Amino acid sequence: MSGANPVRGEAELRIAGEVLVLRPSFSALVAAEGELGPLFALVERAADGRLALSEMVALFWHCLRERPEGLSRDAFAEGVTARGLAANMPTLKMLIGQILAGR
Repeated sequence: MSGANPVRGEAELRIAGEVLVLRPSFSALVAAEGELGPLFALVERAADGRLALSEMVALFWHCLRERPEGLSRDAFAEGVTARGLAANMPTLKMLIGQILAGR
């Protein structure tokens, strides 16, 4: 898998030594919205510091450009959690910026 393309609004996330690329495509955001509710409300919760870890994991999961074979959502969630909130913030900010700005 090649690296993230910032022109496409992609961000990278390192889980268990593997670089995963997140792309907030229309279909990915529709899937995230189907699980999490309206994206604008999600952005508001994030801005207010009320975004739940499970919501961040779900957004990241739906935005994965490619899912490595054998990667379960639970293992992905554990990897995101192991990184810690501070390490995940740049990726979250990139995705939220793309949700707000569009491409």
